[in-house]
Amino acid sequence: MSDTQSKNSLLYVSTKDLPELPAPVNTTGPVAWMRQNLFASVRDTVLTVLFAILVIAILYKLIPWMLTDAVFFADSIRNCREIDTGACFAVVTSRFNQLIFGFYPPELYWRPILAFLLMFVAFAPLLHDNLPRKLLWFTGVFPLLAYFLLWGGAIWGPLLILAMVTAAVFVFSLVSKPLNSTLGLLAAIAFCLMYYIFLHDSISGALASAMPIGLEFVESAKFGGFLITFVIGVTGIVASLPLGIVLALGRKSDNMPVVKMLCVGFIEFIRGVPLITLLFVASTLLNYFLPPGTTFDLILRVIIMVTLFAAAYMAEVVRGGLAALPRGQYEAADALGLNYWQATRLIILPQALKISIPGIVNTFIGLFKDTVLVSIVGILDPVGIMQPIRSTSEWNGIIWELPIFIGLVFFIFCFTMSRYSMYFERKLDTGHRS
Repeated sequence: MSDTQSKNSLLYVSTKDLPELPAPVNTTGPVAWMRQNLFASVRDTVLTVLFAILVIAILYKLIPWMLTDAVFFADSIRNCREIDTGACFAVVTSRFNQLIFGFYPPELYWRPILAFLLMFVAFAPLLHDNLPRKLLWFTGVFPLLAYFLLWGGAIWGPLLILAMVTAAVFVFSLVSKPLNSTLGLLAAIAFCLMYYIFLHDSISGALASAMPIGLEFVESAKFGGFLITFVIGVTGIVASLPLGIVLALGRKSDNMPVVKMLCVGFIEFIRGVPLITLLFVASTLLNYFLPPGTTFDLILRVIIMVTLFAAAYMAEVVRGGLAALPRGQYEAADALGLNYWQATRLIILPQALKISIPGIVNTFIGLFKDTVLVSIVGILDPVGIMQPIRSTSEWNGIIWELPIFIGLVFFIFCFTMSRYSMYFERKLDTGHRS
């Protein structure tokens, strides 16, 4: 064989792309994950086997009790025991409306259901950036719409509140342009307080007498179940975040020592007092500080206390995010010629909130679960409504079924918030990973 033929036989260049070969079976998929995480060593293998035996033993007893032998439809616990020996979830199906709506009038269930559905529409432009920003106007109007649907009454109250907010924005712009944004904000807050304390009730009452347009009024004593949990939890979550941001910025303000002192005092006081103590203050002691004859709704008092409690913890979470930013970010904002509010809004706060997402969502979840404490002050949330159900002759003797159902509902919503926060973190992650 010649030298030319030898070179041609050794140096061969393919004229087409070779097909991609699949990765080895033991390096990808469930098998590889199990080998890496469950059976990586002898110790891991022993622990995995022992834990699997424990789980199988628990499920062997639990699944028949909760599913195959459970009773989902019966009139009483006695009928449940006559049908089968498993869990008596018939107490949930028979008292489902009471667990969800409390003592809300059955013919008006459509109002809280509609408010619940509209809540997702209002949150959609905040949770998904690919939706039109024009939907944010509905997000701003939704709190007043939800209040009107849930409590009812004359429509003039929510409309006047909307007009008050619009006027407050005008006052803010009117004062902040010649002076500064801080004085404009204080002027807007003072305007809202003066209007609501001295003018709102008289104007709304006069309009309601002249043109009684609205929905049937439902008193707060009829609220209960998961309805009151969502009213308090969602309102506290939505209101505590901006209030916590303001408190965090005030605590880090070195140029305004009075504001810093007030924010530090508020945060440390609220964090040093148990929530149950604040709820007792809201339910009993607060009336002693109000003028005689003043009626202050209990649910509103509880919402205010829960919001203030969560805002104090939110402020510390946001302050941690602010402290984690490198000094260069502040110097870059100064180099661009931005003032304090522009730098905070455009550069500092977005990065601090991104860093603080796990702590913020953790505070949200804790607040949502802490709403069960309102049963101590006489508000019949799902936990508070369990005892009246157990006290009836039909369901006297029920132990596990109601807590399991309530815990499952709380788990679903808290787990959903947790998973969305993880998705949001991944979406905002700008780092490069190998």
